[in-house]
Amino acid sequence: MTYAQAMDEFDPVFGIEVHVELNTRTKMFCGCANEFGAEPNTQVCPVCLGLPGAMPVTNEKAVESAIRLGLALGCSIRESSRFARKNYFYPDLAKDYQISQYDEPTCYEGALDVVLDDGTVVEIGIERAHMEEDAGKNTHVGGTGGIQGADYSLVDYNRGGVPLVEIVTKPITGMGDRTAEVARAYVATIRDIVRALGISDGRMEQGSVRADVNLSLRPKAVAGESQDDVPFGKRSETKNVNSLRAIERAVHFEAARQASLLLAGRPVVQETRHWHEDTSSTTPGRSKEEAEDYRYFPEPDLLPVQPAREWVEELRGTIPEHPAKMRARLREEWGFSDLEMRDAVAADALGLIASTVEAGTTAQSARKWWMGELSRVANDREVALGELPVTPAAVAELQGLVDSGKINDKLARQALEGVLAGEGSPTEVVASRGLEVVSDDSALEKAVDDALAAQPDVLAKIQDGKVQAAGAIVGAVMKATRGQADAARVREIILQRAGVEG
Repeated sequence: MTYAQAMDEFDPVFGIEVHVELNTRTKMFCGCANEFGAEPNTQVCPVCLGLPGAMPVTNEKAVESAIRLGLALGCSIRESSRFARKNYFYPDLAKDYQISQYDEPTCYEGALDVVLDDGTVVEIGIERAHMEEDAGKNTHVGGTGGIQGADYSLVDYNRGGVPLVEIVTKPITGMGDRTAEVARAYVATIRDIVRALGISDGRMEQGSVRADVNLSLRPKAVAGESQDDVPFGKRSETKNVNSLRAIERAVHFEAARQASLLLAGRPVVQETRHWHEDTSSTTPGRSKEEAEDYRYFPEPDLLPVQPAREWVEELRGTIPEHPAKMRARLREEWGFSDLEMRDAVAADALGLIASTVEAGTTAQSARKWWMGELSRVANDREVALGELPVTPAAVAELQGLVDSGKINDKLARQALEGVLAGEGSPTEVVASRGLEVVSDDSALEKAVDDALAAQPDVLAKIQDGKVQAAGAIVGAVMKATRGQADAARVREIILQRAGVEG
């Protein structure tokens, strides 16, 4: 059964829970550092480990970030909300409960416009965006790296207590065969928003943004029946999907899997499922056949969150432009094609290009460097573009040296190499490496005369009217000057020596 066949047979209903790790300096309820990549279990304390007598304190910056995200999602902000204890046993929750928000989330009832590649706008209803703490991280050793077949598991509690906002959509219907596309675009839009807000780095590969994908299939309405009146089917919840490509593939797999079961007369089990990136498939996790009872009760050690209305309105003024609207505006301002804009977005280069333009160069020049030479270097080093040791201001300075004629594109690449090696700014690298273009006529004339003496037949061709032959002499001069000659001036001197009009 393929995805397309499943869409022909059934009507999909889906919802997505996106977990966003906030980039606050410290954790949600304690003073431990909130930094990715530290040695296991070095960023822990009695509070985030849940030791007896430890008392949590709410991180004000995390509350601010959560409210700003809620406002960007069009949510209402509750005047008073509270935390609860969500009780369940997992080895990565040291205290056997998670501090979360239950029936009184701070942000609720929102809506988000998602723009698809062809310009179609889909409105996604947001049920809630609530604050909670993250759990630790399990590492399963042996087998395939998953929990099945592992020899043993290790737990790193560094992530335990990291501030999260969980964004829960309302059921999304009517998308048909565009369901996977819409799911991917929705998560991409959330990622773009949290980056624009500056509240998370949005790095899905590090778990800063991850999604649980809920999907069910229901029969298509028969003649005279409204699709809205057809009951939802049993749903699966694919956990911790952490790339945009995987979001789409998880929907494809689950739709095909459920359709195969239903057409064979077998039931779909309501359960969580594990996503396997290597096989683009899911396997059963734990059953959710019955309504789960996490035994929520109010967190007794934390005061309610009661943001002042004046503060909320002040935060509303900090909400940036919707990413899709910003891309449309920039595409028009910059004169980019749809393909150029999509490539820049896919490479996470849009913000870098924008900052480079702000630093004083053209959009096409900025795009040339970030999507060309710098993308190549990032791929070679296996790092993100934004992790390269070069700033947008430096790229703009480099292009300025080209525009002024001090260096050409070839020399600019050598200067960029020096900047990436930590040798200084583009101007400093050009000076220290002696890369400035040779424009002194006496030096160029000598180089031209030497090249013409070595290739007298070329001079004869030019004098016979075959002006394009001058390219051979230009190439020889450029080689002799290690690419530092002013090529345009060299060509002028060659034609003067041949007595030919340019």
